[in-house]
Amino acid sequence: MRDNQSMRRHHFRTVAALAMALTLISSVALALPASAADTRHITISATGTTTVVPDAVRVNATVSVIASSSKAALSTAGTTSNAVRKVLGVNKVATKDIATQSVTVYPEYSYPTSGTPTLSGYRATQSFDITIRSASTAGTVVDAIVDAGGDNLQINGVSPFVLDNNKATQIARTDAVSRAKAKAASYAKLLGVKLGKVIYLDETSTPSTYPIYASTAKADSAETVVDLGEQRVSVSVTVRWAIG
Repeated sequence: MRDNQSMRRHHFRTVAALAMALTLISSVALALPASAADTRHITISATGTTTVVPDAVRVNATVSVIASSSKAALSTAGTTSNAVRKVLGVNKVATKDIATQSVTVYPEYSYPTSGTPTLSGYRATQSFDITIRSASTAGTVVDAIVDAGGDNLQINGVSPFVLDNNKATQIARTDAVSRAKAKAASYAKLLGVKLGKVIYLDETSTPSTYPIYASTAKADSAETVVDLGEQRVSVSVTVRWAIG
């Protein structure tokens, strides 16, 4: 009698456990999004590019002065910096396009081959990042700030760049999507399926420019020439199509 009751209880527990498991499985199934069941798709990545002539030039310049005291060095550096700002304004470079990168004052020493270092004076510097929005005037602007700064001015770099790359980015994006679509159509034909609607698109890299060629040159009696070269704008996309 006891064995029969024990068997009935064991059977009841087994049925209850199965019912609970089925309930949990059903709950998980209901919780899955509808898109999880749709696994038929083609995913393609492609990159589109275009080239563009830079429309602006970035100049990095430093005023550097040495004097007998830090105050005198800083004062002379300030005078030279003001002269540079003035000619930039004359050449239609806006104040918003002139940014100070650093201002420093420090003692400078000479180091003889024998003996102890001796104080040479105090050096003051002020570095500028200058954006010239009209690339065709860059050489003239460089000459103007060199004339204004004289021997107290150093030109550290001249870099053509694309100030407004929206149009170039759109061209590259169109190229990337066209390449992705052509590749997807080719795969669909090979697989004997039809492309449906786009169900996913991601621009996997932000548009960025890569300099191809840029340099500066100056002859003794000639104006500085800034060679703009070309820059490449690239956009990558990943697109997913449903297939039927």
